[in-house]
Amino acid sequence: MTQSAYWQRIAEQARQEQRPFFSLAPMEAVTGSVFRRVVMRAAAPDVFYTEFTNALSITHPKAKFTTKGRLYVDPSEQPRPIVQLWGNSGEDFVKAAKEVASQGYQAIDINMGCPDMAVIKNHSGSDLIRHFDRAQEVIEGARQAGLPVSVKTRLGFDEVSEYETWIPFLLKQHVPVLTVHVRTKMEMSRVPAHYELIDNLVQMRDTLAPDTLLQINGDILDYQAGVQLAKQHPGVDGIMIGRGIFQNPFAFEKQPRPHSTRELLELLRYQVDLYDQFVGLGLQGHFAPLQRFFKIYVRGMRHAAEIRNELMQTKTTDDVRSIIDRLERDL
Repeated sequence: MTQSAYWQRIAEQARQEQRPFFSLAPMEAVTGSVFRRVVMRAAAPDVFYTEFTNALSITHPKAKFTTKGRLYVDPSEQPRPIVQLWGNSGEDFVKAAKEVASQGYQAIDINMGCPDMAVIKNHSGSDLIRHFDRAQEVIEGARQAGLPVSVKTRLGFDEVSEYETWIPFLLKQHVPVLTVHVRTKMEMSRVPAHYELIDNLVQMRDTLAPDTLLQINGDILDYQAGVQLAKQHPGVDGIMIGRGIFQNPFAFEKQPRPHSTRELLELLRYQVDLYDQFVGLGLQGHFAPLQRFFKIYVRGMRHAAEIRNELMQTKTTDDVRSIIDRLERDL
């Protein structure tokens, strides 16, 4: 499958339904195989991504064992997620791309927007916005495996105006998909997303790389909001939802409906069961990260704060199930 064919298939299916394609944003300690399957059950987007994974670690003799959980894909996950990689060395990306291709991944996304200081000190993530030469190097390195290589980034590092040079530079790399979180690194998520610049991004794309699909990320909470945003800005091809999934696990539902407390508890039980299966495979898993998901399921329940606090005190998945059992009996 050619670089364009992989993504064009996704985009064409969405166009036939007269909508943008949708994806769940890659999120650290969130979008592993367990949670991807939870979202699949609730309401699946068109595209999933893995957690972002260090390109160097994937083939490092010692560190590669720490990436197995991040890169694990359950056979039920169809189509396979896109692997998102971060780093700053073209050589690391050459090795990593070949390895993930051998594992069955069909596309690579490069993280050029992560605002985490540890990543930036590693001259990766959003730091690449300040180093065009290194950004080009890692794109070319990732391409050596013959897979489609897309990029996720922000408008700039310090100033919004940096997008006027940074985005054209990326478009000239002719990536199949460019995902733009319409904020800067310095803004984090503290200010509203700059939707006022979307039409400028579309015009840049149309002028410099008309075959590149443009995906927008930032403050989009659900499918309906994404469709509306795309209608307001013709030329947007895709919508990426990140934090919205923590407010509503059914965020990608095309026909929204009320969901009962019982449905939410059943979804939580499903995630807990999948977590046990994941750990049972010998993959790296820690209970503490599982706790960050509890707020998804109790939001809107009576006494939600108390229930969440109780869940946060649990130490094992059996403890969680005991609380679920009691709540279901009380329904």
